[in-house]
Amino acid sequence: MGFGQHKMILRAGRAALLAFAALPALLLGVDTYPSYSTQSIVNSATQTVEALAPNTIATIYGTNLAFSTSSAAGALSGSTLPSSLAGVTVYVNGLFGHLFFVSPTQINFLIPYELTPGMVTIAVARQGAAGPSVKVQLNSTSPGLFPWNGNYAIATHLSGALVSPDAPAVAEEIIVIYAAGLGRVSPDTTSGRLVTSAAVVLASAKLQVMLAGVALPAANVLYAGLAPGFAGLYQINLRLPDSLPLNPEIRITIAGQTSPALIQLPARESAPVIAVN
Repeated sequence: MGFGQHKMILRAGRAALLAFAALPALLLGVDTYPSYSTQSIVNSATQTVEALAPNTIATIYGTNLAFSTSSAAGALSGSTLPSSLAGVTVYVNGLFGHLFFVSPTQINFLIPYELTPGMVTIAVARQGAAGPSVKVQLNSTSPGLFPWNGNYAIATHLSGALVSPDAPAVAEEIIVIYAAGLGRVSPDTTSGRLVTSAAVVLASAKLQVMLAGVALPAANVLYAGLAPGFAGLYQINLRLPDSLPLNPEIRITIAGQTSPALIQLPARESAPVIAVN
């Protein structure tokens, strides 16, 4: 065997050894672990990174979060959201973050109701592959309104029809506004449970609804609590004032936290009727 052939064999052997050494890393999927950060975990309603709260619907954005797309529809365990979907589990301080939806780039989950304000750790596990443990601040509340069509708040008339530019709210009407992050309730619920009856927000005495920057009287809030039939969703039954601007900005303040600006309530402009003697 010539020197050149011997050198070629050594090169081939070295390449094979390097490939063999890399095999465990390839089998473990080093490059496919779930990837996300503190800054990619948001309140699902507001899509903001500010502090979350117990019983808040939250979203994790990232990569390699799941191998497939799956939703909680059809995966409910009795009347409770699943703790695992498509092999994906979310842990918040060691408790299950019950799941609404998972996909390779997005997870919608519920911050456990039982937690208290403070710093918590969130981690995603996907079929044995663990993502990073990241720190997230919890407040007692994290109010947010769910927007649709850009910046309209999701609200309904008492008939159940959507409040929209084609069917706007009117003065003195009672409407139902849907929200996230309003905190603990009475009576207590348990994480991930689809509630079957009313449960009033504990901090309801500190709740204000503002239209066009003006706080409505507390008496206009007829109910603020969990929305029956859902998990982690709140509703506010609100009597509108006798005067409304066109499509006013609507914001919620509760326990020192305020929902983001620029969300509008589709409403017909009206002024109070002045009696003439």
